[in-house]
Amino acid sequence: MVPTRGRRLFLVRHGKPSVQAGLAPDQWPLDPAGHPAIASLGESGRLPAYARWFSSPEPKALETARLLTDAEITVVADLREHQRGPTPWFDDLAEWRALVRRVFAEPDRPAYPGWEPLRATRDRVVPAVRGILAAHAGEDVVLAGHGTAWTALRAELTGKPPDLDAWDALELPDVWRLEL
Repeated sequence: MVPTRGRRLFLVRHGKPSVQAGLAPDQWPLDPAGHPAIASLGESGRLPAYARWFSSPEPKALETARLLTDAEITVVADLREHQRGPTPWFDDLAEWRALVRRVFAEPDRPAYPGWEPLRATRDRVVPAVRGILAAHAGEDVVLAGHGTAWTALRAELTGKPPDLDAWDALELPDVWRLEL
């Protein structure tokens, strides 16, 4: 491991999932058609050469991490996405965006039947990440995971309101970098 100057946190959003009817979103694997976008992110210089890697246990996140690094990847159950159960696919992008915005507007209530309140996601993800950061002080850390969870986490770590326009602009895959 090569030491880094300062410490940076990289929040990687997974690549394009293979949406599978009847399967909960947390079980979706990557769509192979999205692999070139992951390779492009890996070659972009936007990720550190040396870092500690952690991933959500969800297949699309772990597969993304595996395509981005040869480093050891530690799977952390609490990095999983906002739990949405057997949610149907939303063909109407505007409807989907409005629903996710409702998740953040009313964090103590499920925005859709079967969904966990955002507060539950935040209460799971934030302590897990704080523990990772404490255990790896002075090192760059890469977390492979999910847009909604990372939006809530980023707000907590920066002390700013959730940036839903930034969430809306996230690609599949994408990365946010935070200087700590």
